[in-house]
Amino acid sequence: MAHTDEFGEELADFVRRVSELKAARSVPADALPTVLDAAIFELDHVAGRLWPRYERLSSGGPAAVAPVDRQEQQLLKALFQRVPVPVALVDRETVVRRLNFAAADFTGVRAGYATGRPLTGFLAHGDRAAFRSQAAAVARGEGDRSLTVHLQQHPSVPVRVTLTALRPNGEPRTAVLVVLQPAGSRVPSDERVPAPVPDLTGTTRHAALMDLVDAMTTALLGGPAGAPSAVLERAAAVLHGRFADWVVADTGPGRLSRTTVLAPAEDAEGASAVAGQDPAACPLVVEAARGGSAALQVRAADPDAFGRDTSGAPVLVRANVTSLLCVPLVRGAGPASGVLTLFRGGGRLAFSMAEAQAMDMMSRHIALAMDRV
Repeated sequence: MAHTDEFGEELADFVRRVSELKAARSVPADALPTVLDAAIFELDHVAGRLWPRYERLSSGGPAAVAPVDRQEQQLLKALFQRVPVPVALVDRETVVRRLNFAAADFTGVRAGYATGRPLTGFLAHGDRAAFRSQAAAVARGEGDRSLTVHLQQHPSVPVRVTLTALRPNGEPRTAVLVVLQPAGSRVPSDERVPAPVPDLTGTTRHAALMDLVDAMTTALLGGPAGAPSAVLERAAAVLHGRFADWVVADTGPGRLSRTTVLAPAEDAEGASAVAGQDPAACPLVVEAARGGSAALQVRAADPDAFGRDTSGAPVLVRANVTSLLCVPLVRGAGPASGVLTLFRGGGRLAFSMAEAQAMDMMSRHIALAMDRV
């Protein structure tokens, strides 16, 4: 029974990784060889491992491993945390179990935040499928692996990761030890580690928010009354650039239609593709319009959360979205008259809870202005 359950888990993992590989078809051309290698690797795994194992399901389970002394466990945990090399311990699905101090500094992610979340969530979208595939192979006992990835917060800095299997004492499943270092260096030093994005002080961010709210109020009250789409365009212009890299607006009393898409200047093609998207195919937009509540996501785990553009590519992957805000435009207790979605990408700071609250307030003001004819 244990072998049957484990085989089912591996098969389910394989199906999920194949879905990721399908979504990775939209990555840039120079990243496709890595995706192709991962796809070939998965095919080899099915032919060489899953099928033979299916025929050997009657074999007995492994013997239990005796637990180690509690003091020794505490010592090993302390050593893990103090090792000067960035190290993470993940399971076969790349969910972080432990992240040492050096790894927290290296990635710019607090250990408490990372624990329980997939390590792939902190990588560029194009690297996630390959990393998951290699981590699964290591967990299956197919040997150590090494590959180059990019952190989502530092997409221009290549990072070399080395994966090795580790069987913690007293545990039935194999874990994966991940060592990170800048590509081209043997041992990372403080000078080589990409510094995390500097966190602005609360006072500075609060002042910037107040300036934004003031600019929004001026745009809504100072402009002429007119069609709701014109009011929304003025509001989107205030948010674009200073507050969000992308601003996408959908309006309509019943079925939503896409009225405004403001994107980075260098991505005119992407803006056109998103403008042609049907809002009904965007789960986040549909949920915001139906439920009337805002959504804040940092490193969205589902690449299809905002649907796909007219070329078939996941919008969140194509736009390299690292955080997003999706807010309904609601006046009082009535239905939503539209939905406003904001994207940030690259090394820009993720949307904070304070920014989400400010945006929620501005969305109500926008909805009121749209009703002013």
